[in-house]
Amino acid sequence: MGKILVIAEKPSVARDIAKVLQAKQKGEGCLIGERYVVSWAVGHLVTLAEPEEYDEKYKKWNFSTLPILPEEMQLKAIKRTRDQLKILHSWMHKREIDSLICATDSGREGELIFRYIYEITKCKKPFQRLWISSMTEEAIKEGFRALKDGREYDLLYTSAKCRSEADWLVGMNATRAYTLQYHALLSIGRVQTPTLALIVERQKEIDAFTAEDYFEVQADFGGYTGLWIDREEHTRIDREDAAQAILAKTNGKPATITKVEKEEKKTPPPLLYDLTELQRECNRKFGFSAKKTLDIAQSLYEKRKMITYPRTDSRYLSEDMKGKVKSTIRRLQALEEYAPYAEPLMQEIRCTKRIIDNAKVTDHHAIIPTDGKLRPEGLSEDEGKVFSLVAARFLAVFYPYYRYEVTKVYAEAEQERFLSKGTVVLEEGWQAVEKALVPTATKKKKAKNEEEQKLPFLQESEVRTICSMELLRKRTKPPAPYTESSLLSAMENAGRFVEDEALKEQMKDSGLGTPATRAAIIERLLTVGYLTRKGKNLLPTEKGRKLIEVVPQEMRSPQTTGKWEKGLSSIAKGKMTEERFMASIRRYVQFLIQDAASGRRADVIFPEEQVRGKRRKTNAFGK
Repeated sequence: MGKILVIAEKPSVARDIAKVLQAKQKGEGCLIGERYVVSWAVGHLVTLAEPEEYDEKYKKWNFSTLPILPEEMQLKAIKRTRDQLKILHSWMHKREIDSLICATDSGREGELIFRYIYEITKCKKPFQRLWISSMTEEAIKEGFRALKDGREYDLLYTSAKCRSEADWLVGMNATRAYTLQYHALLSIGRVQTPTLALIVERQKEIDAFTAEDYFEVQADFGGYTGLWIDREEHTRIDREDAAQAILAKTNGKPATITKVEKEEKKTPPPLLYDLTELQRECNRKFGFSAKKTLDIAQSLYEKRKMITYPRTDSRYLSEDMKGKVKSTIRRLQALEEYAPYAEPLMQEIRCTKRIIDNAKVTDHHAIIPTDGKLRPEGLSEDEGKVFSLVAARFLAVFYPYYRYEVTKVYAEAEQERFLSKGTVVLEEGWQAVEKALVPTATKKKKAKNEEEQKLPFLQESEVRTICSMELLRKRTKPPAPYTESSLLSAMENAGRFVEDEALKEQMKDSGLGTPATRAAIIERLLTVGYLTRKGKNLLPTEKGRKLIEVVPQEMRSPQTTGKWEKGLSSIAKGKMTEERFMASIRRYVQFLIQDAASGRRADVIFPEEQVRGKRRKTNAFGK
């Protein structure tokens, strides 16, 4: 009986798998055991060929050679990692290897990495698929017990291949066309350009905003305060003289309480984390970029084996995980910090539809701690922060609602009405868990907010004297610039920027990019000089603004990309053919070339760029 070749996505993952499979003998670029040979890629080893590799004429950028639409897309080895590809090629064709196991990341990109290697090496041997969500020893063993036939993932591969080819066709053609037309190197992408458009649009709103002054009148009733309100309960007064008149009229006067309203409100526990929500939270709480959060989460998954697969877009667990949930809570109970919050759950674990829902689990379930040995003491400070978020959220979802009571007190003095609000927490519920377990970067000073005041016991018809009055000067604020947190949210929910109601409904499940690619898209926009970071804010550069001016609406609109993401997921589900999808991409490429060639915005001139690392040529003066 021959051996089985296992191909992982990274050396670190291969080592973990080899350990479980008892493949201990070191070979060149692999680990060898009695039954298995475990080798690895280093991320992508294979990519799509460059235009000039199809035809020498494409070497020079020229409008006459556009659009570039190869009949069949060709693959090529990535130079940097060619040696590892040779090692894989050699093993795949060895007589002693009977079959293969694809053990790359369980998702669209992981599938593409393995299949491109399989294609370029012209391998014909049968292969199986390892599909796991956690890197613990038990999860790997379980995965090997439940291997699937590799062909069951053909549709996922087709979807990944279409994504890769669509990005190449749009990016390669549009970048050349607009660069040639506007005499500036303009990088254009299927997802990055509409993402940039969101930021440019927001900046336009900010620039067009004119701040207005307005006033509020605050009364002190001795022990608590209230704001003047009009009939619609608005507090804003546009003219200072009108505000001063209210102040003069009511100061020192008795005020009768006309109504006391009490309402109990409750907030359910939040959903578990998917990657996008984890990135947003890390940006809000710790100022981490989306890429930094992804890198840390990947390390916690691969190296530390403390969280499950991070590149997920699901915030739910599946029905068959109930046993795992209990053992994970038991693991957290063994950690001093988490014990007080894990212990009460061991009596009764209530799994609601907000936690377990098979219909809402995609390729992977939500991010949770693993049920392996958890060692938080060995983590770096940043890893500790991300793990604390995942662990706290995992425990918090099983806790009761956060319950509070909002009291509104209406008072009247000299025919003028005032409103006081106060909040009393009845039960902290899940919020107590997150407050106790999650470190915050900076303790924000609580804004003086009338809702947070403690109100004394008050009854209708009671009379209070207005001890003093204060005129509050306010100013309207422009929309906030995007931070990575708010941009990730906008990318995920890009459908809300679409006018067409039917399409908006269709786009509920498809945003700009995927959880796995959004961080790279933001980094790309920064690298090519379309965006700049200012503190937590992302701001467009002049080059970024001008690019959005010159590309057509179809390229800027999240609608186009949202339709494609929807198409790609339809391919993965077998509801759309590869041919139909790629035909629409080719038509779109031709439209972009025509648009660039028309020179609609010939008046737009891009800023001259300094070549990095080279000194600018200057006119010498003297020697």
